[in-house]
Amino acid sequence: MRAIKVVDYDPSWPLLFADINAEISTLLGGLALSIDHIGSTSVPGLAAKRKIDLDAVISEEALPAAIEIVRAADFVFHGDTGENRWAFTRDHQDYGFRLYLCGPDNRAHRERILFRNYLRKHPERAKAYADLKRQLAAEANGDWDFYTGGKTEFVAETIRLAVLKT
Repeated sequence: MRAIKVVDYDPSWPLLFADINAEISTLLGGLALSIDHIGSTSVPGLAAKRKIDLDAVISEEALPAAIEIVRAADFVFHGDTGENRWAFTRDHQDYGFRLYLCGPDNRAHRERILFRNYLRKHPERAKAYADLKRQLAAEANGDWDFYTGGKTEFVAETIRLAVLKT
């Protein structure tokens, strides 16, 4: 099992996002309606794993073509996550990328944006999330299901709070 490493915020994460955003924008041409930095690395100051998460929103009719374009590029294809989001990864020496392709009405995408924006506006909630992630990583002993499952209620509650604010 691979150890789960949650590290302090790295100010280079937005720059890494900008680099992969430019690459994906070029790769997909005009197919991407938006490319959003999601996940913990998208929240300034938040501890995270060294993985840049991105959602590329594609029109429903262009989604099959976009999936094939990215599959043909230098990414590992993981298929549909079960949320009508197609996952791709690529690792570098010090960090990795996780790219999701989804349609414009994708619920998981909307929730990730709500979660990100709420943490950006509520640093005390972001700190509580960082503390939880560090605790879970220490207790998980490489068990990714334990780590991910341990965050579920916190994430759901944060999304509920974000919906109440909108």
